[in-house]
Amino acid sequence: MASLKRSATTTIITIIAAAYLFNLVFGGLENRFALPNIDYLMSTGEWYRLLTVALVHGGIFHLGFNLYALMALGNPIESAFGKSGFLIIFFVSLISGSLLSSYLASTYQYSVGVSGAVFGLFGAFAVVSKRYGLEVKSIAVIVGINFALGFVIGGVDWRAHRITRV
Repeated sequence: MASLKRSATTTIITIIAAAYLFNLVFGGLENRFALPNIDYLMSTGEWYRLLTVALVHGGIFHLGFNLYALMALGNPIESAFGKSGFLIIFFVSLISGSLLSSYLASTYQYSVGVSGAVFGLFGAFAVVSKRYGLEVKSIAVIVGINFALGFVIGGVDWRAHRITRV
């Protein structure tokens, strides 16, 4: 029997989807995992929120779009850079997006979602597509829509494109 080889992309998608379902059933994750402003992080030392923000989302559409983008971007990036390279890109993008979002957030503003990492993957995909001659038009449309939504829809954090709560 052939062994199943799970990709890092699939593992991350599974963890995020499981966290969303857990939060639907039991609640409480958003209070512990949402990303506050930098002053809150510095005063409480809850730096783990730079990562856990990826586990909570502002509804099923927010979750669905982020997971679709992770799948569409993660698989080719993981193929090009390997599991380790993909994970480095993912987590550096997640932490960088979270830091910027937290630094620029107002006092009572909280962000949720994995969009900061997704936008980092968009950048990595641009590099991969150029190197390997992959089609970028469909991804460019997704980037354009994401960028526009950050300014058109209220409650979307333009800094890391996360849903915000005040």
